[in-house]
Amino acid sequence: MTRLLRRLGGTVVVWLLLAAPVLAQGTDATRIDIDGIGAVSAPLQVVLLLTLLSFIPAILMTMTAFTRIVIVFHFLRQALGTQEAPSNQILIGLALFLTVFVMAPVGEQVNEAAVQPALRNEITVTQALERGTPPLRAFMLKQTREADLALFVELGKVARPATPDALPMRVVVPAFILSEIKTGFQMGFYLFVPFLLIDLVVSTTLLSMGMLQLPPAMISLPFKIMLFVMIDGWNLLVSSLVRSFL
Repeated sequence: MTRLLRRLGGTVVVWLLLAAPVLAQGTDATRIDIDGIGAVSAPLQVVLLLTLLSFIPAILMTMTAFTRIVIVFHFLRQALGTQEAPSNQILIGLALFLTVFVMAPVGEQVNEAAVQPALRNEITVTQALERGTPPLRAFMLKQTREADLALFVELGKVARPATPDALPMRVVVPAFILSEIKTGFQMGFYLFVPFLLIDLVVSTTLLSMGMLQLPPAMISLPFKIMLFVMIDGWNLLVSSLVRSFL
């Protein structure tokens, strides 16, 4: 589990990994000192850890590759017209593992720069957060459009920095989410086009034959599935999704 969280990377993941030894030290004493900010009781530490755990789904869905991947999978299923096949559990599971695969380099950088030094007590929690944030920021900035960054810089009344790396995370994160949604919708549109053409051909053919009572979706579905399988659609789709982050 620790290895999986480490690969996901990100600021909150660093907090969770660093919290484990702190809680372990608290088993022999009721109060400990965290990074010089004062004594925190063991029950309060548990509450803080559970609070951080509740943020993992939000971090996973907004600060990683998960958003784009799951949007594209949703559009694919709608374009095929297969309703609940593959199921939501299968698509989300595949999206999670693809997210881990894409975010692995970022997670390794965070682990080497922040997590491992903190676990060896070479740096403090605050320093670990400072070292762990840049790799994640660099990943998000690479996938974020300048127009989206400019929008949130204007809305947040943030002074225009000399370089994008100087932007605060409160600007980078929403800009990244907006860019990912746009990219996911664009890829979904291109997925829809070939399947829409099949629907049009089938509908026109049925209309010309006078078979108005037969649902066109029932006839076009086998042809769309056959086309997707013949071109090895899953391989092409996953390959395109992963390459879009490189």
